[in-house]
Amino acid sequence: MTNLNRVLLLGVSALAVTGCEADEIVSPGTSGDVNVVINNPTPSPTPTPTPTGGTVTAAAGCPTINSTGGLTDSGTIAGPTGTYRICSLPAVIDADDTLPYIAGLLYALPGRVDIGADRGFASTGSSVELTIEPGVIVYGATGRSFLVANRGNQLIANGTTARPIVFTSRDNVLGLSTDASTGQWGGVVLLGRAPVSDCRTGGFNTAASPNNNPTCEQELEGTTTLTLFGGANSADSSGSLRNVQIRYSGFSLAPGRELQSLTTGGVGSGTTFENILTFNSSDDGMEFFGGSVNMKGVAVIGADDDSIDVDTGAQANMQYVVAAQRSAGGDSLIELDSPDGDFSTDARPQTVLRVANFTFLERSTGNSQAVRARGGAKLVLVNGVIDTDNETCIRIDEAVTIAADPVFNSLVGDCDAAAPFNGSSGATTAQVQSEFAAGSNNNASFTITLTAGYINGSNENGVPAFNANSLSTFFDTTTFIGAAQNAASSRFGNWTCNSSILGFGSANGNCTGLPVY
Repeated sequence: MTNLNRVLLLGVSALAVTGCEADEIVSPGTSGDVNVVINNPTPSPTPTPTPTGGTVTAAAGCPTINSTGGLTDSGTIAGPTGTYRICSLPAVIDADDTLPYIAGLLYALPGRVDIGADRGFASTGSSVELTIEPGVIVYGATGRSFLVANRGNQLIANGTTARPIVFTSRDNVLGLSTDASTGQWGGVVLLGRAPVSDCRTGGFNTAASPNNNPTCEQELEGTTTLTLFGGANSADSSGSLRNVQIRYSGFSLAPGRELQSLTTGGVGSGTTFENILTFNSSDDGMEFFGGSVNMKGVAVIGADDDSIDVDTGAQANMQYVVAAQRSAGGDSLIELDSPDGDFSTDARPQTVLRVANFTFLERSTGNSQAVRARGGAKLVLVNGVIDTDNETCIRIDEAVTIAADPVFNSLVGDCDAAAPFNGSSGATTAQVQSEFAAGSNNNASFTITLTAGYINGSNENGVPAFNANSLSTFFDTTTFIGAAQNAASSRFGNWTCNSSILGFGSANGNCTGLPVY
């Protein structure tokens, strides 16, 4: 479930992922004992069953772009919402390009699609930018399709609340996906030049030897070309994602060999993440490997493994977060780890995760805790609501993780009365309890009164809020805990999609269908 090192291509553009250690781009999910089955059928000229109805009429052709080879007109595809022109992207976006919104047109990823080539550890500026316009739908034409912005290049995908950008699967286009479907294509990967703690060569940089490896970077092993990420610029930018949905991703080739919906590696704080939804990933909803990641507005729905996974020296700040599991899938809502299972606070940078104003809905029947931290990583949770249906709320592994001084303030949950906390592998349950008790306005035996699944009720709105801005200027100062104080002020409106797992009342419709404008 952690670390970013092994992705390999099958043929020219198909992805195979090698076994997982704590330094890989893929996550082992459930320790390799569950295999997620790809349910994408092989593309054919006429889908089966042939859909009827719909309002969309296929565009006449594909627009012109600058990249070598341009867009390929791959015919049409029909689904419940109508018929669309398919415009397949080239294997490499090698020039600044824009994918415009055109009614009746979908952009297809025929396999792995790269944005630019790696520009190196110490490069500056951006070489290639791929811009995606609001309302555009991009889908994985095969189960092994994925999009990767290489180090020193940018993905600019800024949707609007009324017209989000949707990354999804072929099954979703055909109307074959359900609220239980997962793993139908790869996902979105952003790589950058911010620091990471796992070095491709030379092990870790440490407090005692900060320059042990002056060019500490990680790699995606097994590709046809060496693919690296990491650098020395914590403010690096890999682009901007606003009002974006990533659906049905995280394919699996074998047990423990998956991608998640959104994967970042060495992405810097200059990258914008705002209003990002991941839906039904077969692995983690999102995973950060190193870098400095700042996000506001996050909805992780139906992930089969961890909702949010943070590792290998990532410095991550997240505010206004909703994470909701399916009963049939999901591990922890947060998994926080150190580099490569090193169990040491000495590796630099130390992994740090701060989350403010969140609502976690722990529903998995196979999981035993909502939040898990280990390996000397630092966990900070403030202004949060954890609805567990009587499960353990917080688990901390190893004495070094307790020594990292976790912080909890204005955090409430309906935790298991007999075991609200868990200490393991050198950390004691009493120590976890003590850290929780040291914070202000915390309550592990809270009566949940959420409405519409995630919006505060009277009990949640009665809890005094902690000033998250005192942790970092990135955070807004709020007067409420949880992700949404009330329906009127909720930011989880039209940029999301609705499902039986959690409905947001979005005018963009259900996650099983495509929005039509």
